[in-house]
Amino acid sequence: MKFHQKDKKQLHYSLRGQIVGLFIGLLLLTLMIIVTINGIFLEEYYIFRKEAVLKSVFRALESYVPEETQDAPEGENKGNDPQEEEIPEALAKLSTENNLNWVLLDSYGQYLSGWGQRGSLIAARLFGYMYGIEKTDAKVLEHTGQFIIQKTKEPFMGVEYLEMWGILENGNICLIRSPLESIRESAQISNIFYFYVGLGLLSLSSLLIWIVTKRLTRPINELTHISQQMAELDFNTKYSGGNASMEIDVLGENFNRMSQQLEQTILELQKANKQLQKDIEEKTKIDEMRKEFLNNVSHELKTPIALIQGYAEGLQENINDDPENMDFYCEVIIDESAKMNHMVQSLLNLNQLESCQDTLTLEVFCLEEVVAGVLQASEIFIRQQEVTVRFHKPTPPLWVEADEFKIEEVVTNYLTNALHHVDEHRTVEITLKEQGEHVRLSIFNTGKPIPEESLAQIWNKFYKVDKARTREYGGSGIGLSIVKAIMESHGQECGVTNYENGVEFWFECKRVDAPAQ
Repeated sequence: MKFHQKDKKQLHYSLRGQIVGLFIGLLLLTLMIIVTINGIFLEEYYIFRKEAVLKSVFRALESYVPEETQDAPEGENKGNDPQEEEIPEALAKLSTENNLNWVLLDSYGQYLSGWGQRGSLIAARLFGYMYGIEKTDAKVLEHTGQFIIQKTKEPFMGVEYLEMWGILENGNICLIRSPLESIRESAQISNIFYFYVGLGLLSLSSLLIWIVTKRLTRPINELTHISQQMAELDFNTKYSGGNASMEIDVLGENFNRMSQQLEQTILELQKANKQLQKDIEEKTKIDEMRKEFLNNVSHELKTPIALIQGYAEGLQENINDDPENMDFYCEVIIDESAKMNHMVQSLLNLNQLESCQDTLTLEVFCLEEVVAGVLQASEIFIRQQEVTVRFHKPTPPLWVEADEFKIEEVVTNYLTNALHHVDEHRTVEITLKEQGEHVRLSIFNTGKPIPEESLAQIWNKFYKVDKARTREYGGSGIGLSIVKAIMESHGQECGVTNYENGVEFWFECKRVDAPAQ
């Protein structure tokens, strides 16, 4: 009897030692290999691949001669369309697939061609390299008589780039750059690199673990079957024991006791778990909404604050004594401050609506008159936009019961949104019609339809289908959220419909008879 206990004790320690020693050893070995390979080879391998791509584009540019000299790019989108600049297909494909930006200047510094965004910035940087006026703390990786390959970082954005610039055989000068932290490319390279290393380690580890744990599979499989039955709320299956180590036998006995206890308390546990899960989900939802709200507000305020700070510092330091430029600085500060104030006011309004702190003042009014008032207030902006607005009025006029001030805000938001997104046809149509017990007002503008995946999200706070265009006219992405909150407070519907030639936003109000005169 004493020998049997000693034998089990030795078996217990042997099993624990094998599993703990093997797994710790394999994990340490794997960790050391991954850290070593990553530290020594990965960055060099990535840069090596990038250098080869840059040289390929450099050679391609040597044989590329634009048909005619083009003006320097005026905006961010200049040079993005290979068809406009007639860039060879192979060069365009190579630049696109490798996330490259490049610019080509002649020997006098005149712009010839380019690829990618921020063409004017890259051209200015190359011009600075040519004449030695661009001061950077670049790390030169390769320097020949024809070109230089270097790592550099933009001072304001903090983005690190791999650049190659030099003089082509035809006398033209080019600058090719690629972000070193390109997520897609770096992830792909890293995944391929780690895949082969991990595959070998996985094979070796699987073989060793399979050999060591082969004699332990039977009792473990039995325990696995029991756990599956317990997961299906079947507590009748019990662990019968076997020729396994003491450690697994103790685990099996614990399973049996746990099964008995769970069978007695499962109903109470399920009830408590459901309540707990509900509380956790609610808290998680609130936390996510709070984080998203703070991130969106921070993002929206970052740009105007930076502009205000920059222009204010310029005025303080008397960068330009020209009164006209000083007035321009002040106008920028005032404009950005107004945008921030408008966004804050919109957020406060939206918060009051969502928290039901802003009560409705229901009254009977003519919806046609509200639309006419909004059109009159927007007349100057409509003329500036050169938009044709057609208002299809019903006969007789339709009356509704709602909060007139808030409905006017909805109409204003819809009209402003339509004027900002109208296309070259410059047409906006407003339709007011009776629809059962409701009156529907729809505002249609010619333009591009909203992507289907964005239709359900445009009502969310800070969501923007076209962020660049929204920023251009000062939008914050809150207007449609306010519309949604106002209509929900009225208990009425609102929505959007795509057409081939434009987009229509609509909302409904409760129809009532016209008041007696």
